[in-house]
Amino acid sequence: MIENITLSFQGIWSHKLRSLLTMLGIIIGIAAIITIVSTIKGTNEQIKENLIGSGNNVVTVSLRQDKTEYEMQYNDLPKGVYVIDERTRRTLEHLEGVKEVSLYRNRSYADSVYYRNSPFNGNLIGIDSHYFNVNDYVITYGRTFTENDNRSYHKCAIVDSDTAASLFEGQNPIGKIIEIATEPFVVIGVAEKKNSDSIKINSVEEYWTYADSAAGTVFVPISIWPIIYRFDEPQTVAVQAENTDMMTKAGNNVAKYLSENQIREVPNSNSKFSYTAEDLLKEATRMQQLANSTNNQLLWIAGISLLVGGIGVMNIMLVSVTERTKEIGLKKAIGAKRRRIAAQFLTEAAVLTSLGGTIGVVSGIVLSRVVSNIMKTPTAVSIPACIVAVAFSMGIGIIFGLLPAVKASKLNPIDALRSE
Repeated sequence: MIENITLSFQGIWSHKLRSLLTMLGIIIGIAAIITIVSTIKGTNEQIKENLIGSGNNVVTVSLRQDKTEYEMQYNDLPKGVYVIDERTRRTLEHLEGVKEVSLYRNRSYADSVYYRNSPFNGNLIGIDSHYFNVNDYVITYGRTFTENDNRSYHKCAIVDSDTAASLFEGQNPIGKIIEIATEPFVVIGVAEKKNSDSIKINSVEEYWTYADSAAGTVFVPISIWPIIYRFDEPQTVAVQAENTDMMTKAGNNVAKYLSENQIREVPNSNSKFSYTAEDLLKEATRMQQLANSTNNQLLWIAGISLLVGGIGVMNIMLVSVTERTKEIGLKKAIGAKRRRIAAQFLTEAAVLTSLGGTIGVVSGIVLSRVVSNIMKTPTAVSIPACIVAVAFSMGIGIIFGLLPAVKASKLNPIDALRSE
């Protein structure tokens, strides 16, 4: 085998230009496939990060009425649904896949928040002491809520950086008084997400996905909520999973526990309440499959160039057999078996295509970087795809080199030696 490989490289080197032109189809096909696969992988990672977030792995578990999300701002207090207490929250943290749990209440497009005469129409959220950690917020200046703030019902608020910029117009918000449902609240801090890269909105669907967060948020202690809205209400649950792959299981486990233990059936009620996990991982997978189905068509097109490259390899190996007829006859005359002759030509074809595949992989990696910089699209090189591509190119050499190898092994040694 080593001898055959050495002879193969000698043959390739002695016909450098011909070998390069023969490998060109393989190089182009493999480079195209690596570029497409890298783009697919990068796009999938981007979809996953945009929908799920870059590392906090949070699933939202919310109350639903007849499979529709129950929004308190448009409905009365739901009957038969208990408020989640601290003991239940700690129990949720021991469910499979769950790392930490936060309870909160919120109003989207809150219309009862003012600073002087300026209205605020973003999110108003009543949070517990775990919310910032679960949702990956940090206090950039000022302070966070303390246990005393919750226990003593202090009317204090924290704003995010978007709210600080829009509502206070560049002023230091610390110590400013905002009005929430006619009650005065003192701003004590400014919060910001650790990963706060700006979101690019390219469609109406993406606008509605990110519109709430783009409008800004005001946070208050969750204990203050009944003072603002005059009653306690069921909380929404933010579940931080142990890792991204456990998000679906963690969310479903929490939703199942709450549905079984926090809801009682109300006689003569036409509505059915339940807790449901927002399965962003499933949505990300759906979008990835949609992107993959489009890109798979490109892979088939790139595969055609590999077929053309394989035909080129077959053609050049047939030429090689014709050129080396006398050599084959001489080997057979001194006792070389058909299997040995066939193995030599198969090895040469495999080495030729493997070399082309390796060059194609390197070219594909470089090309994917160029495409990423020009088109501003994410790419991620897949090492398994590179290994498979080289192995596949070797397989092409073996398949398309089989006919020339068989032809060489069947040559009659007398006829071969007489050939010119």
